[in-house]
Amino acid sequence: MPESNRFEEVVTLIVKHRVKAGFEVPYEAWLRHIVGVAGQSEGHLGVDVIRGKSGGLDMFTCVLRFCSTEAMQRWLDSPQRQALVNEATPMLADGDQTEVSPVNEFWFAPQAEAGSPPPRWKQAVVTLLVILPHTLLVPLIWGPLLQLNAFLSNYIVATFLITLTIVLSVVYLFMPMATRLFAPWLSRSVASR
Repeated sequence: MPESNRFEEVVTLIVKHRVKAGFEVPYEAWLRHIVGVAGQSEGHLGVDVIRGKSGGLDMFTCVLRFCSTEAMQRWLDSPQRQALVNEATPMLADGDQTEVSPVNEFWFAPQAEAGSPPPRWKQAVVTLLVILPHTLLVPLIWGPLLQLNAFLSNYIVATFLITLTIVLSVVYLFMPMATRLFAPWLSRSVASR
């Protein structure tokens, strides 16, 4: 796959499991195992697990990112995944619920009970908390390097490098971390909208 298309074709698979009462501990052990197995799947870019409640039962929403639809489908159809899902089925209240997100990144996952993302103002607050430090620090970090070369110190080139650094670090590292960190606050907001 050409490097220029690598970041444009990211697809997100959302897997929801409502766990039967009394199966929470074995399910979490199973979940740790399948997350490790999925991580070894070709084209897998990362996973976030969001824990919540639905109908009085523990609900786990797993957000898996893949480099392409084909990579995601290979994981879904793999004998490994099928065997692991069969192993978990007795622990699940509603079976294995999967959906594909049409957007490249899935920062704000739908909450278990509401099925919709948090209010936009809370999304904006978390996004600001992630992007503001980047816009202040990344130019300071790049500054000395950009001054070493006339080409790099060109306004357009320097702006491109700074913006690229911010976008990639926000999308692939800091936004997923921030949404996990603020998940309790974001999920509380659904009921109060």
